[in-house]
Amino acid sequence: MSRRTLTRRFRDRTGTSPQRWPLQQRVDHARLLLESTDDTMDRIAADAGLGTSVNLRHHFHRLLGTTPAAHRALFRR
Repeated sequence: MSRRTLTRRFRDRTGTSPQRWPLQQRVDHARLLLESTDDTMDRIAADAGLGTSVNLRHHFHRLLGTTPAAHRALFRR
């Protein structure tokens, strides 16, 4: 299967590219951890595969339009 065909089929099924999908999965996992644990941002970033809290904040804001702290606060009310 060609790269173009793979990319097109992947996008049809997932709504995103093969390159972006893992990042979206990591941010989604971080989102769930923020909602369900009291772990630190560094711990959540490491558990989600984002490395550091700086990367977590950057990608979280870029993909979801909010900060991890603001997202956590929304679910702590």
